[in-house]
Amino acid sequence: MNPSVPLARRSNTLSSSLGLGEKLFASSDERRFAEAIEKGLEAVEAGLLAQMSFADEIADVTSRYLLEAGGKRVRPVLTLLTAQLGEGNNADVISAAQAVEITHLASLYHDDVMDEAQMRRGVPSAQSVWGNSVAILTGDLLFARASKIGAGLGERVLALQAATFERLCLGQLHETIGPRDDEDPIEHYIQVLADKTGSLIAAAAQVGVIFSNAPAEYRQPVQIFGEKIGVAFQLIDDVIDLASEVDDTGKTPGTDLRSGVATLPLLYLRELAKTDTDADELLRRIERDVTSAFYGAADEADLTAAIAELREHPVTQQTLAEAHRWSREAVDALAPLPEGPVKKALTRFAETIVERSN
Repeated sequence: MNPSVPLARRSNTLSSSLGLGEKLFASSDERRFAEAIEKGLEAVEAGLLAQMSFADEIADVTSRYLLEAGGKRVRPVLTLLTAQLGEGNNADVISAAQAVEITHLASLYHDDVMDEAQMRRGVPSAQSVWGNSVAILTGDLLFARASKIGAGLGERVLALQAATFERLCLGQLHETIGPRDDEDPIEHYIQVLADKTGSLIAAAAQVGVIFSNAPAEYRQPVQIFGEKIGVAFQLIDDVIDLASEVDDTGKTPGTDLRSGVATLPLLYLRELAKTDTDADELLRRIERDVTSAFYGAADEADLTAAIAELREHPVTQQTLAEAHRWSREAVDALAPLPEGPVKKALTRFAETIVERSN
């Protein structure tokens, strides 16, 4: 029942979680700020292990599977960062950070079932190990545990948690069904990213403000920042999906395309194909090879070549430019925050997000 899983590859530093090196924090006050985040993350990590322990042996194994596989803990770090706008780390901030991360983990179990993913965080996905039913039920258990933590924090977090969960589900539903005939496919896609990824990152940033008793006027700026940086993050993933080499998650180049997922480069290509014959020819080859792959009849060399051609096509650079635009808008949203290490760290995080494809 307990598959072999590599030792936890936890990323409990600002540098690995948000791309923030020591050089960013030069003054003694800034170093104390960084140390506070590190200590807070240690507390979050210890709490996650405790919160995700179940009396039931099967549930205990399956629920901790992806936790122990690693992850950068980006969402808890954002909670801890924004908490420094107020009183800093306290028990409620730590609990809220745990609830957000458990919600994220729960969504991964469900996403892998929906996407029929074979790998997650460098290990076989839960559904490929135990099957769809166990993976879905494990995700449900984790959503329940996150809600239990939220209930202990009171009404302030329950409303935010419920609204975020609703958006997560709607985002997945809209991605599954696709755009309506009268709906712009690119606008539909961006909204899916905002719902599926941006909403939870925004919630992570907000609970840091709420439970540190930071000024209420800081909540909206960090909410906007979180949502926009979530979209930028996913757009960069669309570019990385076309990478020429297998990455450290074990994903094959073009994994999303091979699964029939229309990422932004492909959506841009479809739009361009209406007026450009070369784009239309490439689109036809990609769609032909992906369809053939679905039925197990694809020529791997042809599909790989088509993915490589899409990687070098201007639509991929257009996607990268769009990611940079969302990142800039995220930083612009931080204008009302006071100057200091929090704004500096969030700004650097936004910059790091779009540097991942370089």
